[in-house]
Amino acid sequence: QVQLVESGGGSVQAGVSLRLSCVASGSTYSNYYMGWFRQAPGKEREGVASIDSHGSTSFADSVKGRFTISKDNAKNTLYLQMNSLKPEDTAMYYCAADEYGGSEWYEYNYWGQGTQVTVSS
Repeated sequence: QVQLVESGGGSVQAGVSLRLSCVASGSTYSNYYMGWFRQAPGKEREGVASIDSHGSTSFADSVKGRFTISKDNAKNTLYLQMNSLKPEDTAMYYCAADEYGGSEWYEYNYWGQGTQVTVSS
């Protein structure tokens, strides 16, 4: 079992940066595949970024070059650094974990409660 708690969301102007954090507890965090997903009102949940146990990362095309994903195993914390934010980045952002993971939401068993990011133009 893995428990996940996100933080760091907020309401910001376009062009600024935010860093989301996700603290994990309850299992061998460092061995898990971790991901960030987001869901805007009326839209499906979509993958934003993921990182595997070896540190290999992948990103959605919409955030490539602007977002980075990283993790600090000593702190059991996953990060999403979001730069040059756009209004279309507005969504609830979720942290997810799984032994195997992937780029799709249904590949993850463990989820946080989400943190809201709102970007105004």
